[in-house]
Amino acid sequence: MRGMARATEPTDASTSARGSTFNVAMRILPRPRREAMFEIYSFCRAVDDIADEAGPHHARKEALVKWRRDIGALYACGSAPTRARARLQGLAMAIHAFGLRREDFCAVIDGMEMDLVADIRAPDLATLDLYCDRVASAAGRLSAPVFGMPEAEGRCLAHHLGRALQLTNILRDLDEDAALGRLYLSREDLREAGIDMDEPREVMANPALGRACAPVIVRAKTHFGEAEQIMARCPRATVRAPRIMADVYRAILAGLERRGFAAPRQKIRTPRLRVVLALLRYGLL
Repeated sequence: MRGMARATEPTDASTSARGSTFNVAMRILPRPRREAMFEIYSFCRAVDDIADEAGPHHARKEALVKWRRDIGALYACGSAPTRARARLQGLAMAIHAFGLRREDFCAVIDGMEMDLVADIRAPDLATLDLYCDRVASAAGRLSAPVFGMPEAEGRCLAHHLGRALQLTNILRDLDEDAALGRLYLSREDLREAGIDMDEPREVMANPALGRACAPVIVRAKTHFGEAEQIMARCPRATVRAPRIMADVYRAILAGLERRGFAAPRQKIRTPRLRVVLALLRYGLL
């Protein structure tokens, strides 16, 4: 677990992203767009840490309320409030430069509150889709204008690619989430697989777990396919970074499918060769 000090105060954006697939994908962008993306990442990372860290519930709730106030102040004043100027000035510049929408920042915070209010355990499909929209697709909606995508295509790509990435994350992080008391497989998929329980550790030990994960893999593949069609219609320069993310996460999903979900489950790591190949294909050539 990371400390609450890091959860409530964001680290330097580029430092917090270093070493990640995100970092590789964003480094190919021109500097103003790259810096804006790291500001968005830093915001998302900060509120995500608040939801995930140990500590008093009321303190974490207040930390999210503080972020909501700060975002509101950025839009009301057009610049960072004095008390948080050093922390938020870069984000204020990104909002101004690329026309980022307040409701998308608020949606990300709403998604983190879903985790904070109560540990999510086997939500229905509609609730799970709302969660994916808030924690992943909303971040995509913030990112699309920074990439330079046309608005309609950008929002559509955020819908599909955000869900594809989040569903892949859910499958990859099943055991880690269960250790936190969370279970992001839908109750419909669990029941269809014959699993009539929602206690995370018990579900992880159930021999039918793979059957509950199978429809999640299908949905993720469908979203990846839709995202690919959208990116194929867009100017190549505007979708280089999301193509790298999609390529790498598709490889992770394929690795999960090959491995299966029978215990014990080996952790699927980000395939470094795939990252390099994606960077060469979309970033340098």
